[in-house]
Amino acid sequence: MKEITRINHVGIRVRDLVVTREFYERLGFEFIAGPVGPEPVAIMEHASGVNINFILNASPDAAPTNLLMDDATKHTGYTHIALEISDAESVERQLVSAGIQITETVEFGGAYFFFVRDPDGNVIEFHRPAA
Repeated sequence: MKEITRINHVGIRVRDLVVTREFYERLGFEFIAGPVGPEPVAIMEHASGVNINFILNASPDAAPTNLLMDDATKHTGYTHIALEISDAESVERQLVSAGIQITETVEFGGAYFFFVRDPDGNVIEFHRPAA
């Protein structure tokens, strides 16, 4: 469909808005609204236009894991969000300075990308494309 112009937002189910908000603020996201709606949902947005809806109905006793990434069975579904970056070294320094652990780094075909986990185990990729 040629009418699709971009991804509007990504929805991520989380356990605790306070903890989630603090983590994503360290990545440069700003709190917009929430909780709102029947689920309920909180909304954060980055200056780049990336918008994330946090669905606040995860079971409080749910383990901070990512079933799609951590289970030996390879379930179908979305495994991570990839955020494109222009300066990998700067982003790595900022993550380390913010106390966020980089869990994996990969160089492939001139591209460089690395991964972190949010407090609920959701995977975030920082992706510097090949030149």
